[in-house]
Amino acid sequence: MTPAKPSLEMLRALTDENVLRALMADRRLTRAEIAARTGISKPTISDAVQRLAASGLVVDTGERTTGRGRSGSYYALAPGLGTALVASISPRGVTAETVDVLGDTVGRARADLGRNAGEHQAARALAEAASQLEGPSRLAVVSAADPVDRATGRLIRLPDAPFLVGALDPAAVLAPHVTGPVLVDNDVNWAARAEHAAVGVDDFVYVHLGEGLGCAVVTDGAVRRGHRGLAGEIAHVCTTGPSGTAMPLTEVFAALGLRRPDSTAIDVPALEAAITSDAGTAETLARAVGGVLSAAVALADPALIVLGGEWGRLPEMRSAINRRLAVGPRPAGVVAATVDSPELTAARKRAVAELRKLVVGATR
Repeated sequence: MTPAKPSLEMLRALTDENVLRALMADRRLTRAEIAARTGISKPTISDAVQRLAASGLVVDTGERTTGRGRSGSYYALAPGLGTALVASISPRGVTAETVDVLGDTVGRARADLGRNAGEHQAARALAEAASQLEGPSRLAVVSAADPVDRATGRLIRLPDAPFLVGALDPAAVLAPHVTGPVLVDNDVNWAARAEHAAVGVDDFVYVHLGEGLGCAVVTDGAVRRGHRGLAGEIAHVCTTGPSGTAMPLTEVFAALGLRRPDSTAIDVPALEAAITSDAGTAETLARAVGGVLSAAVALADPALIVLGGEWGRLPEMRSAINRRLAVGPRPAGVVAATVDSPELTAARKRAVAELRKLVVGATR
């Protein structure tokens, strides 16, 4: 059976998409340059540019090529194609920004938020930061330092988590500021996505060792979130504590006196001082973390372990954990995370990609 030929409308839509994506990548181009980049004939590109200009998606910048021969007009994406809102909710506060379809940050705002903030305070801070930005935005992407329910996008309260904001619903809070979808995920999952390009492998485990504990499993280049979105919550995985006692990982820090007063948050300055001054403490922590990571290696079969977080990147800690894993039945290399503000970096990248889909979708 002879396959059906694509319709003229479909071919035009595909050409228009190629033009838009070329301008998203290079900001301003002549029709000849677009044709060269896309491999589509210049007459076909010229028709597409006319259609896109008529629909308000592309504009003639008024700039012309110079040099010999006939001058060409430069085209660019039209202004006013909308923005995406990117927000990060953490003990350090709420950071919100808007990005445009070119990936430029066009607005940024911040609101304070304490470590012991509850649901209502977190909601006010998120709304305050969003209200400072020009909007509404066409969509939002949110990173949260608490577990996130995969089905609802609400934050989940787990016992002993150092940053608890209850069942916060970011989509509901941002509804007055966003006209489209709101995508919410845990900050460690976003960080793992940011590290994916840096490590150059598709199968790895990203571990956050900071005031809180977190893990993300990346297989075949994708973060595996689990049935509820709780994959990688390692705080309560049983491991070896001081004196060889079995206990949940989070309790190891309590046993070593490395928690902040009246909090389950790890006292990072005290921990860093202990690691650098006491080899025994470093080995105890490496044994505890290494026990959890050995289980992750057995279950996920990663090519690498990527250590992030304030004390996860310390050379002393990385070396000690590496020694632990090297003697196991299935060794895995250990490297330090390298991306700055990885959770916001990945959330921003996703927001731009989703915004571009909306713009391209207007051609269909």
